[in-house]
Amino acid sequence: MSEQHDARARYEEGLATRRAVLGEDYVDRKQESATPFEAPFQTLITEAAWGHVWSRQTWSKRERSIVTIALLAALGHYEEMAMHVRATRRTGASETDLQEVMMHVAIYAGVPAANHAIGIIRDILAEDVGAGA
Repeated sequence: MSEQHDARARYEEGLATRRAVLGEDYVDRKQESATPFEAPFQTLITEAAWGHVWSRQTWSKRERSIVTIALLAALGHYEEMAMHVRATRRTGASETDLQEVMMHVAIYAGVPAANHAIGIIRDILAEDVGAGA
């Protein structure tokens, strides 16, 4: 099998996983709005993050979701974290999981990081309640 074929297969697997986790609409918007400048980056994250990491079978999507949210909160990448909190609707991570992960963030990454992340999560959970989810 050629390296190009492997990369294409990894991309397709990543795209399917990305759609399953983030939702069809989100991925379609990202792909449709990508400029020629952004296109290589979209390919990279689809193949690497979603194809190489998120598509692995050793952890469930719920477990990957929890770890990803913790890392993004700890690093202060709140916009990306919010996207992954919304994705918990599809990964199976619960509100209780989010509470527990923020406790870990507070202890291991700092109270300010967790405090800010908790506010974002609270607002996203309120969106769900308002939408009847």
